[in-house]
Amino acid sequence: MSARRRIDLNADLGEGVTDDAGLLAVVSSANVACGYHAGDVATMTAVCEEAARRGVAVGAQVSYDDREGFGRRALDVPHDVLREQVADQVRALSAIAGRAGTRVGYLKPHGALYHRVAEDREQADAVLLGSGDLPVLGLPGSLLLELASAAGRATWSEGFPDRGYRGAGFTGGLLPRDQPGALVEDPAEVATRAVALAGSGRVDSVCVHGDSPGAVATATAVRDALLAAGFDVRPVG
Repeated sequence: MSARRRIDLNADLGEGVTDDAGLLAVVSSANVACGYHAGDVATMTAVCEEAARRGVAVGAQVSYDDREGFGRRALDVPHDVLREQVADQVRALSAIAGRAGTRVGYLKPHGALYHRVAEDREQADAVLLGSGDLPVLGLPGSLLLELASAAGRATWSEGFPDRGYRGAGFTGGLLPRDQPGALVEDPAEVATRAVALAGSGRVDSVCVHGDSPGAVATATAVRDALLAAGFDVRPVG
């Protein structure tokens, strides 16, 4: 019998808009909001404690300092300021994770910052400098992953089965959320797309957005489909 192929299933948690406990029963990695676009000490603590109990990996989901815009507004933050903001977020979550009996195992930018560092060298450098030597989770082919890899850091690529892409075969980057087809909401369709992404060989992880309607049901459908397709769902690294 051939070995089961390995894939990670990640979701955004600690944002105060979804069922964190429900998602933690399904995903293998949790991108935890660190207080800048969402989240607070109590929420981060609850997520980290449950993640530790379930063996779910914890990642720092760093963002612009933009709670009003949920981190989805493009901001021009000076390099050194952004570096310190990222460092502050990683420190805060690391302390909470440690008290909860786990650790921060990787970094993943959120929202507008996620897309900015895919192609902006100065902002990508600030994020990397502010996050120590943490492994980095991001878009395949992004500048952030390229720079992290060149610096000797572990990098993991991810795909989004619940988001539309500009190009065929999950290429060309994500469609902006205000464009038709940007959001895929049917759990069965998302699950089918997740299996295709996992089988493409282009990604180490698939992400289900935790702030989407029915996130737990969608994540459950994705996990079930991945397992049925012969994948071993567990954290990367």
